[in-house]
Amino acid sequence: MDLCHPDPAELSSREAEELQRIKWHRKQLMEDIQKLKDEIADVFAQIDCFETAEESRMAQKEKELCLGRKTFNMDPMKGIQYLTEHKLLTSNVQDIARFLYKGEGLNKTAIGTYLGERDPVNLQVLQAFVDCHEFANLNLVQALRQFLWSFRLPGEAQKIDRMMETFAARYCLCNPGVFRSTDTCYVLSFSVIMLNTSLHNPNVRDKTPFERFVSMNRGINDGSDLPEEQLRNLFDSIKREPFSIPEDDGSDLTHTFFNPDREGWLLKLGGRVKTWKRRWFILTDNCLYYFEFTTDKEPRGIIPLENLSVQKVEDPKKPQGAGPAQVCCPTEATGSQPSLLLPLPCSPLCTPPLPVLPGALQPRLPGPEDKGLQDRRGWQGGGGQARVLPDLGLQCHGA
Repeated sequence: MDLCHPDPAELSSREAEELQRIKWHRKQLMEDIQKLKDEIADVFAQIDCFETAEESRMAQKEKELCLGRKTFNMDPMKGIQYLTEHKLLTSNVQDIARFLYKGEGLNKTAIGTYLGERDPVNLQVLQAFVDCHEFANLNLVQALRQFLWSFRLPGEAQKIDRMMETFAARYCLCNPGVFRSTDTCYVLSFSVIMLNTSLHNPNVRDKTPFERFVSMNRGINDGSDLPEEQLRNLFDSIKREPFSIPEDDGSDLTHTFFNPDREGWLLKLGGRVKTWKRRWFILTDNCLYYFEFTTDKEPRGIIPLENLSVQKVEDPKKPQGAGPAQVCCPTEATGSQPSLLLPLPCSPLCTPPLPVLPGALQPRLPGPEDKGLQDRRGWQGGGGQARVLPDLGLQCHGA
């Protein structure tokens, strides 16, 4: 008898029952194994779905944070408001101060502008911002180098005065016994800043010698003189190396709008009264900005181009000579409108619009190849009459 495949006819009734029971258990076991495999597959699918959703959420958060930084660099108060409203930053003054202190993607002139405001919240943020600095065991020049590099001093004397008072209090707290009062630190800090200008500004011919620097600071330590060795160390440090004043980086508006990818006049439908308005558009760094006038310093709206939904619409009130309009609905944008309606061009300067497909969007505004056909006041159409430039053709790439 084959032990692996026994002949049922050769088995006793008891052996046959036992064989059936074993087969039934085997079947149940195989079903349980398959069920377990299915459950494991479901768990992995849920994990993949969760990871995808988390990655998408993090990507969206990063886009919002990028837009918040750009808004801050253009208008610090609005930027902080945007970041707090989108829960990218709490309204806690310590959190705001740490955000400014880290300064990732922030323009240091904008940081100085925010810290210089007299609003009670801004004053608290200024104090918390200065408290982020650790000045222990640093001489005054070293502390000033660190402090003045973290932001750019505003031009108004009252704002500078508040900032330097806060700095002096923090320095004396970190270095007790160096000066008799915070007023001493405050006065000497200004004296050191003036010395830096005198020694390193090419327009200043009369360079301050050490003796004059000592004379300027007589009696400032609550009526007493500071040790000459201390003043000598400060003087020599500034003479060897001037203060590094932060310059506007790539996040500065001058750099943002000075060399855009595209720029030009477009018609935009919007406002409380739905009429077509002429606006100056700038495309740079994958963001679309629009202004009322070319001379405006701040845009009326910001539209990030990473995340748009686009659809064709037929507008009976579209401008004369324009083709079908397309509406761009940025999911994250600043401005008064959740959507933007722009007429498609019927000009040879624009790429013919393709069927609307999901994928990357590339606005077509006038570029270098259009030189000679444009000026910053608009475009010249046929018949010698001025008309709006090709009003934003959209090319959709992808499947």
